[in-house]
Amino acid sequence: MLSQKNFTPTFSFEFFPPQTPEGMEKLRATRIQLARFNPKFFSVTFGAGGSTRERTLETVLEIQAEGSPVAPHLSCIGSTRDNIRSILEKYHSHNIRHIIALRGDLPSGMAQAGEFRYANELVAFIRKEFGDTFWIEVAAYPEYHPQARSALEDFTNFRRKVEAGANAAITQFFYNVDAYLHFVEMCEAANISVPIVPGIMPISKFSQLARFSDGCGAEIPRWIRKKLESFGDDIPSIQAFGLDVVTALCARLLEAGAPGLHFYTLNSAVLPTKIWQRLGLTGH
Repeated sequence: MLSQKNFTPTFSFEFFPPQTPEGMEKLRATRIQLARFNPKFFSVTFGAGGSTRERTLETVLEIQAEGSPVAPHLSCIGSTRDNIRSILEKYHSHNIRHIIALRGDLPSGMAQAGEFRYANELVAFIRKEFGDTFWIEVAAYPEYHPQARSALEDFTNFRRKVEAGANAAITQFFYNVDAYLHFVEMCEAANISVPIVPGIMPISKFSQLARFSDGCGAEIPRWIRKKLESFGDDIPSIQAFGLDVVTALCARLLEAGAPGLHFYTLNSAVLPTKIWQRLGLTGH
């Protein structure tokens, strides 16, 4: 973890673009509450095949207008170079210089991957077209991408993204600290020394968490899963237990030298706020 201790810890929060006016209002309230913590940035997700393209842009520009640093996600699967270039030019024209570059998932019903197959190709394209204009973050998978055929293949894919020009990485959520520590050790052995910020998923509902876990390959340790199952539909007990688990996870990560935390908020400030306060954090 020596490489990670060299970086100043940064803290950030992720949102998804709401589909309704009510959702937009809720997200505005969430941002107001979380902005008090002076995060390094807010990120905004980008739907499969750019399905939320306009809503992502709208949300990003609104956050920027509020005076908060913002980093839009940009996924390339199912897209073309012209489409990606157009999006990046629009962000550039609005003075947005921070991108989270992802492969993304192929939209349902779409047979072709488009002109990009992997995130390293997107990173290379951004560097070729825009040089060092953008700070580029990419995804990392301490417990391996669910579509990776082997641990070596998955790590090789990550290394390609860094070699293509990524500045930093944010991990998929996890609850096993050793998985993150081992991933960082692999990076250090391969002379990869970019910040690798842990992605943090607060625990709100067990069924929701299980669905996310199944979809992205993040393991819910058996002891956590069994404890959550034992609560049934008792949401307050699930959240109280989840707060203990996730706060302890964050504390261990920061103590070990992790360069910050990136919270997957699901557009709610409640649990991230409680975790933040328990940890006694002070922002970036």
